[in-house]
Amino acid sequence: MDKHARLRQTSIDLLMGAGASKVGIATAETLEGGPESTDLSYVLPGARTSLVFALPLDQRAIESFLKKEDMAAANKDNHRVNTVAGGVALELAEYLNMKGFKSVPIIPNAVYRKDVPGGIYTEIPPISHRYLAARSGIGHFGLSGNIITKEHGAAIILGSVVTTAIFNHTEPLLPEDNYCDHCKLCMSSCASGLMDDKNKTTVKIGGVEFSYAKRRTYSRCDYVCGGFTGLHSSGKWSTWSPARFPIPENDEEFIPALMNAVEPYRKRPHQEFGCNIYHPLAPGNRLDFTCGYCQFVCHPDKAVRVRRHKMLVESGVAIQGKDGKIKGVSPEEAKRHLAAMDNETRAMYEWQSQ
Repeated sequence: MDKHARLRQTSIDLLMGAGASKVGIATAETLEGGPESTDLSYVLPGARTSLVFALPLDQRAIESFLKKEDMAAANKDNHRVNTVAGGVALELAEYLNMKGFKSVPIIPNAVYRKDVPGGIYTEIPPISHRYLAARSGIGHFGLSGNIITKEHGAAIILGSVVTTAIFNHTEPLLPEDNYCDHCKLCMSSCASGLMDDKNKTTVKIGGVEFSYAKRRTYSRCDYVCGGFTGLHSSGKWSTWSPARFPIPENDEEFIPALMNAVEPYRKRPHQEFGCNIYHPLAPGNRLDFTCGYCQFVCHPDKAVRVRRHKMLVESGVAIQGKDGKIKGVSPEEAKRHLAAMDNETRAMYEWQSQ
């Protein structure tokens, strides 16, 4: 084994030893022709390789979150795994730097390109972990556009390291091994309507094609997953957001809806789990993790997917008490809860004209 092969294996061992469930390697060559967010030189001129890895989320926290029994466990786990992934990426990058290869860690989330029209609000990542993960064999694209794995479904957090070191790449997984059967439970679990039911996005990366449901404006996910609102159009269930501002049909209406919901969002009490999630685009920089359902419902076992979707749609509607705590109740109880509020308090949760 030559020194490059030894360094490659040591890098993989470092990531796996830190808790990664899988490691993939993409190179400038295997990423050639891909979307702009597969250009490694954007973050590191002269970059030749990227190591991408997956860290699993705690499956035990998922179902209690879906059933609106426990909001804290999934929030704490999401914060922990994202933080660990960023730290592991930094650890490997500095290890490779010490070995004489310029390297840059790419943390999992909340980092966007500033030099594009719209700046960070366009939400284009410096490097797409998803594209690297698909091309290097971490997992497949599910219909949702999430990376799914046979071990943990979509319940993973991805991190990457970009380096000038030259490592042999890993191959993408075989399409026929993808467990996604287009059950569309991810779509029916998304109150925002982020995924297009009819159109797909197809990208070619290093000569290999990958497809998933076309995503509408990411403002949809900001508005709903960000906790500004969360009531599904059926009125029968919601995310963990206690607000019920309307979710628009058209993409163009989401920015105005977001702007109108900012002040109520600021005024509402925010949950304290001892691990606040900070995001540069969130009002006050605090983010409430209230959704992620497309990720949590998707499981390799279809029976589990069906069960989890049922948990969600039967979880009720989130309301917030005077003590700031959020719980799920029936749609009828939620309406009575809101009707009992004074107008000023009610305005934090729904428009007065409703």
